[in-house]
Order: sequence, then structure tokens, then C-alpha cells
Amino acid sequence: MGTQESDEQAGGTGRRALLGAAVLGAGGAVLGLSGTARAAGTGHGGGHGGGVGSLPVPTVIGHRGASGYRPEHTFGSYELALDMGADIVEAGDLVPTRDGHLVCRHEPEIGGTTDVAGHPEFADRKRTKLLDGVSTTGWFTEDFTLAELKTLRATERIPANRPHNSLYDGRWEIPTFEEVLRWQNEQTRRRGRQVWIYPELKHPTYFRKLGLGTEERLARLLRNYGKDRGNSPVIVQSFEPTSIQRMNRLVGNPLAVLLSGANTRPWDFVETGDPRTTADLVTPKGLREIASYAQGIGPTLDLIIPRDSGGRLTEPTTLVRDAHRAGLVLHPYTMRNENPFLPAEFRKGTDPDAYGDAFGAFRTYFATGIDGIFTDNPDTGVLAREDFVNG
Repeated sequence: MGTQESDEQAGGTGRRALLGAAVLGAGGAVLGLSGTARAAGTGHGGGHGGGVGSLPVPTVIGHRGASGYRPEHTFGSYELALDMGADIVEAGDLVPTRDGHLVCRHEPEIGGTTDVAGHPEFADRKRTKLLDGVSTTGWFTEDFTLAELKTLRATERIPANRPHNSLYDGRWEIPTFEEVLRWQNEQTRRRGRQVWIYPELKHPTYFRKLGLGTEERLARLLRNYGKDRGNSPVIVQSFEPTSIQRMNRLVGNPLAVLLSGANTRPWDFVETGDPRTTADLVTPKGLREIASYAQGIGPTLDLIIPRDSGGRLTEPTTLVRDAHRAGLVLHPYTMRNENPFLPAEFRKGTDPDAYGDAFGAFRTYFATGIDGIFTDNPDTGVLAREDFVNG
């Protein structure tokens, strides 16, 4: 799409129709009907009409790839997620370099996900910065050129929970998002099916104040690769609603607003003095507003089923029903197999890197009628979906 008019057209009726198919597919799960995912197509491209509506419901999204098994946001992690059957790969969390390239890192601070601390030539780049109101010390992507970042290698972010992933420390470099777009094309050709990606704009207000606006950079790349349309296999997400509103004006892609804890405020709201919290955004009124510029939400799983003070699940909220009534798709985050990340009733023992009853947890969340789920363990998610559909 080369014009603003065509962008807006794709961002309206066309985009809504494509995601509407997924919402209708999820409706059966809300009503407790069996075979919901099968009706939407359990195989890749099993639905009708193309676009997001062709994805299975519930959709299995590889969170930063298959980050339960490989260091996150590496091509090793991304490709393993596809090998394990993920329908979409979250590739990646987008942050800019000093010279304006978008790269894939969980956060702009890279001391916890790369070997930068072991590079004496970058010792003087260590800084303490205020990142969305939080004092953060380390090395930041915006202080490096792309060429400098390419001399680093990725490492496991949570080795205490995933010591086995440390085996792969140093194997892969930091990918740029442009490399991801080329990789997506190559994997689609090689695998004979459309590969989907789900990039996230990280801290867009923070970067805009540094003169490194990320929405325009992302939109430019999507346009350059012909992936800026309503039926393009790229869903864009952000925790900042105004960032998604900006993307809605720039591209035709399906868009999703990420939602953190009920009592939190999106950072763009903090910066602009908007007093609303996430709790306000998940009301029927708030969801209708989101639906005016986005097609989906990515709530934390605790907004779907809260936990009590002991970490056990309580009763589901009305968020799934309310979001579907507003025409929104729900892709909550994040299911992980290890004990510390599971609700208390699904943990087994106290070993922080041992697996609990992840299948039981998946089944409980799928039963709420969600349209998909982010998971660090795509293979577990795919098997859990099969159990749920056939159950």
C-alpha cells in the first residue's frame, strides 16, 4: 500500500474481517463446544479466507521463538519454534541501534541477554538510565551502532531456570528485524507454508524522546517488503496504546495492544498524564475503544484468571467474553513449563528448573475461550491444543 487512503481502508473493514474469523472460531470454546480449534483449522492454513482467520484456534505463538530451549530472540530459537509446530513466532521485540536499525532484543538493556560484559572495548558504554521510570544499569542498544552489536553474541536470559540453554551461549548473533523479514520469506519457501511473525515495539515513547521513533522505522520496513497489508502474515503489538494508534495510521497490518497487570498504567499514559490503568482498558468501554484502532489484545494470563495470594487460580474474569463482544481477538501471555511460572496447583516439587503440570495449565486457559497463547514451549502448546480439541 503506497497511500494513506489505502492504509486506512485496510486498517478498517478489511482488517476487522480477517480477525473476525478467528473470533468466531473462538466462540465455540466460550460456549464449551468441543472441536473449536478443528473448526478453525488445526493444521497450518486450515481456516478459510486467508489472513489471521486462516490460523488455528487456539493459536500457538512461540514466545521469542522456542525460548524454553534456546536463548531468546535468536534464529536458533525462531527456527526451533517452527520445527515444534508454532503457528506464529514472536520475532522479535524491536529496539533501535544508535544508527537507527531495529534489532531483536527483549529489552534495550542487553547486559542480561548478550556477552557484552565480556567485551572490554565496550566497558565504557555501561550506563544507568531511567527506562520507563525505572533506574536501569547496563548496556543499551541505542548506544551502539549495528556493526558494534553484530560483534556480540546472545546468551540465556534466565540461566537459573534454564541452565540447559546456557549450552548455546555465544552461538548466535543479534538479528535485525530486516534479517527476520528475509528469514520469514526463506522459511516460508523452504517449509511450503506461510510463516507468521508477531513483532513487538518495545518502549516506543522512551525511544521517541531520544529521536529514534520506532513506529515509522517498522512501517518503512514492512512497506519495503510488501508486508504492510491487512492480510500480511505480520501482527504488530505494543504495551503502549498510542503506539498502536500510530501504527494504525501507518500500515494495514493486524494490530494488538498488550496489557499488563490490572493496576499498572501504560507508560505513554504516564507521560501524557492519562490517569487510566489497565483495569480501565479491560472494561467493556475500554475494549470498545481499543477495537476502534486495533484488532486484538495480548493480556497477561492473570487478567484471564487471577491468582490468589498463594499463587493458585481463582475464578475467570469476564475479559474473554467482553473482548469478543467488542470484536477483539485475545492472545494472552506467557505459558512456561517450569514450576516458578505455573499457577501453584500445577507445580511439582520445588526445583526451579523442573517442569510442572503444564498440560493441565494449558487446558485450564484454553477452556476460557482464548484465541491463542504465547508460550516458551511451543511443542507443549501444540500437544496441549491437540488434547483440548480432541478431549
